[in-house]
Order: sequence, then C-alpha cells, then structure tokens
Amino acid sequence: MKQRSFIKIISCAALIFFSAFKYVSAQTRITAIDILLDPDKTMLDSAKVYNEMMQKNYSGPGSYSLDELHTPHITVLQCFVRTSDLEKVYAAVAAVVKSKKPTKYKITTSGFYYFPYKDLGLAGITATPSPELLDFQAKIIEAMRPLILEGDNSAFVQNADGTPIAAPSKDYVNGFIPDHSGTKYNPHVTIGLAHEDFLKVLIAAPYHKFTFHCSSVSIYHLGDFGTARTKLWTSAK
Repeated sequence: MKQRSFIKIISCAALIFFSAFKYVSAQTRITAIDILLDPDKTMLDSAKVYNEMMQKNYSGPGSYSLDELHTPHITVLQCFVRTSDLEKVYAAVAAVVKSKKPTKYKITTSGFYYFPYKDLGLAGITATPSPELLDFQAKIIEAMRPLILEGDNSAFVQNADGTPIAAPSKDYVNGFIPDHSGTKYNPHVTIGLAHEDFLKVLIAAPYHKFTFHCSSVSIYHLGDFGTARTKLWTSAK
C-alpha cells in the first residue's frame, strides 16, 4: 500500500510539473509579426512584374515568388510579441484601424530601394511617407509598445528547406522602431532578391510613379527576409 501511495504521489507531482512547464513555455513563446497594409490590384500587378525580373536575375537560395506564402505588402510595424498576447495585438490594431481608416489613403510610389545582403539586395518599390501614413504608423506603435519584446530567429516561420533564418531578419525586427519609423520610415512593397549590380541599374533608370490604395490592414507571422508568411488577422470583411 505504501509503495502504491508513493507511486501515486510521484505521478501527481510529475503531472503538476509538466503542466506548469507547459504553461510557462506557452507564456514565453514568442512570435515575429508584421502589421501591414494590403495593397490593391494596381500595386500587386506592378510588384509581380518586378518580382519576375528579380527571379530571372537571381534564382538561388532566398529567391521567391510573390504568392500566398510571400504576400506583397507595406509594412507598418514589425516586432516580436508573446504568442499568448496575440489576441491583445489584434484588438489594439483593430482600434487604430477603426479610428484612422487607412484604406482611404491615396498612396504614391516614388521609386526603388534595396537592402544589401552579401552580394545580393532585397528590393522594394517605395512609396511616399505621407503625413497620413506617418500618423497611422505612430498610432500603431503607440498602441503596440506595451506588448513588444526582444526576440530571436525561433520566432519566425522556419524555412521549409531547413536553411537557417538570415541573420539580418532578427536584427531588422528588433531594431524596427528606432531604425524604420517616423522620419526614418520607408514604406515599400518588397519585390524579391536580385544581384546588387542589377539593382543599381534598376534604381538609376527612369521611374514612372503611380498611385494606389490599400484594401485592408493585416497581421502576419513573419518568415525569412521579412516575408509575410502566415496571415493571423485582417480587417477585411
């Protein structure tokens, strides 16, 4: 009887321990997210044309098509949050969207830019940071600040081929607010990876500006190179 009681006590203790471990693990799990604007068809069509050009120039590791796993978008804020806080994130963003109505903004493109990575560049079509866009970003950051924390590569959607998340991805997200907001905000739609020489020629060529709108605001789980991989929430009805 004593042996059975002892085994029962040990079993209960183990159950309590693993339950507590599971709870703590869930509370400390982190997700890399992108709060973004979904561009309309005008921008999507342009982004896909340039993405095809990127892939023809470079088709190695990291190259990708704009599809449901690599959604064209304009980032407003990238950050790390506790996975258990995601519902709070959705509520905070929804409140700002309801107040600011960003789908009514008329956005004008301004050219191209690229983020250098080894001998490659992650390129994008840039947009003019209008007062409306800057105000919207500021309000999103203000609403999100209490939920933001530092994260690492484990917070991203991992690459299907097993390659590690590129080092700049983590650093970019952790440094987003000081490096990419306010006067440093560079709204853009990422169009893919290409060789740096090719991108320098693209940027130097004449560019024809156009205007577009955004159809909705969404939140995505981030993948490698800042790609919008998994939709978590959207304002679209």
